[in-house]
Amino acid sequence: MTLGTRPQHALRPVATTRAERRVVRVLAMEPGSPPSLQARIAHRVIRAVGRSFWERLPDTDAGLVRLQRATDLLARYVQSAPRGVAFAPQPLPHCSAEWVRAGAPDEDRALLYLHGGGYFFGSPRLYRPFTWRLSAATARPVLALDYRLVPEHTPADALQDALDAYDLLLERGHDPSRIVVGGDSAGGHLTLALLLTLKRRERPLPGAAFCLSPWVDLMCSSESHSGNARTDHLIPADKLAWLGRRYCEGRAEDDALFAPLRGDLSGLPPLMFVASGTEILRDETRDAAERARAAGVETVYQEWDDLVHVFPVFCDFIPEGKAAFRHIAEFLRRFGA
Repeated sequence: MTLGTRPQHALRPVATTRAERRVVRVLAMEPGSPPSLQARIAHRVIRAVGRSFWERLPDTDAGLVRLQRATDLLARYVQSAPRGVAFAPQPLPHCSAEWVRAGAPDEDRALLYLHGGGYFFGSPRLYRPFTWRLSAATARPVLALDYRLVPEHTPADALQDALDAYDLLLERGHDPSRIVVGGDSAGGHLTLALLLTLKRRERPLPGAAFCLSPWVDLMCSSESHSGNARTDHLIPADKLAWLGRRYCEGRAEDDALFAPLRGDLSGLPPLMFVASGTEILRDETRDAAERARAAGVETVYQEWDDLVHVFPVFCDFIPEGKAAFRHIAEFLRRFGA
């Protein structure tokens, strides 16, 4: 399912070899097609390893730390990027970030990326297979933020880190209209929270933003949290609901950080939302896109069939994940960001 004007597809080279034809087929994938064989196999592994491990953990700080440490260990074995990709550290006031450059990106543009992980796990290193492809597809350097995590810190600290990273780009002379902000899951939530905070403070907004399976309602109130509880390949619905209750305790329902879905989205830059039809965050992603469009925001919504939560992040294993980069790049070209 796609809402919004149909994207204008870039010209693609003529494939002459079997390998080239396979690459073209992957890049040409569109929402609405059945999941590929590779995706179906990957889903079984992700469910058996990732979801099952999370389900067995207790709903405590110790449980969060165990999953955090497991993903940190996994990050050590992330495949190295191909030749022509450079990674460089970037210090920030309270945390750090990592510049990712694939090929020869346009240094007048920048993409601030906010990783997912429920606000308690994830890192730029874990996301390197994703961020180098994002840099290559969008022809711009990616600043991958290593924001502070729960349980030592709070989502409010992560928001401050995102503001600091955005300020860094402005201080370096980047035109806001040439900055893009993106994020997945909790990072998608953080993306909208950042935009709403910038708007409230009357700060310059970026040229565009995209959210991949964003967790935009921390109270997990949409129907798909229960309706897709069995079909979501990665997230145990009850675990996410527990996290949401913890994060929202004592907060107002209209707090932009905790409920950006219910915020005033008018005046925001063009937005792209991507979701899977079988994940628990489907309905709130749809709702965010519909609310943004109703508020007059240029909005693109894509819904892919029966894919894992934030499938573009699993691009090493899922062909549809690789195809998503073309759709993101086309969205940015369409709106001149």
